[in-house]
Amino acid sequence: MNLTRLRAFTILLRLTLGVAALLGESVTSAAQGATLQLDPAHTTVKITLSAALHTVHGTFKLRAGTLQLDTASGKISGQIVVDARSGDTDNGSRDRKMHKDVLESEHYPEIVFHPDRVEGRVIAQGKSSVKVHGIFSVHGADHEITVPAEVDIGADHWSASARFTIPYAQWGIKNPSNFFLHVSDSVDIDIAAEGSVTKTVTSSATNGPQ
Repeated sequence: MNLTRLRAFTILLRLTLGVAALLGESVTSAAQGATLQLDPAHTTVKITLSAALHTVHGTFKLRAGTLQLDTASGKISGQIVVDARSGDTDNGSRDRKMHKDVLESEHYPEIVFHPDRVEGRVIAQGKSSVKVHGIFSVHGADHEITVPAEVDIGADHWSASARFTIPYAQWGIKNPSNFFLHVSDSVDIDIAAEGSVTKTVTSSATNGPQ
């Protein structure tokens, strides 16, 4: 290639790049998403309530749960629904009082968590330590909470564990203390969840300046 041809090639290359810059180039980005199903048969919800003479332990049953997670942005939606009427502390009289006077579970049969964002990075496959922010609905009222969670996502299965404290008395739910027994104003919640995961990859194209 002689000098004249080299100069012509250089000019042509610069013109091509200039036109591309003016017209704008199409940029494609991919977002990794996942639909997380919770399996009620393999999900446990445990409560721990401190009392003056002993500690009360109990369980609740998961009714249903589906979450949609965008691992790139940290956005999350969906809900986790717990059957309030399933609460069981292995003491019949105490449970009747809990359901009638404290939870009023006949009037408020569901306890629901609506997550809206994840603080921290969730990797598409593997273990992640994050915090999940959302709205906790119980006893007819909504409360904003942030829950620390350990998440493990596999190819088609996922699991998570979380431990957090609910200040139920502060939220307007009756404290069952009486003259003979005093219990804490807050209750600890432990959740161990498992279920299936369906992963999706979405692509979007954006144009530069016109």
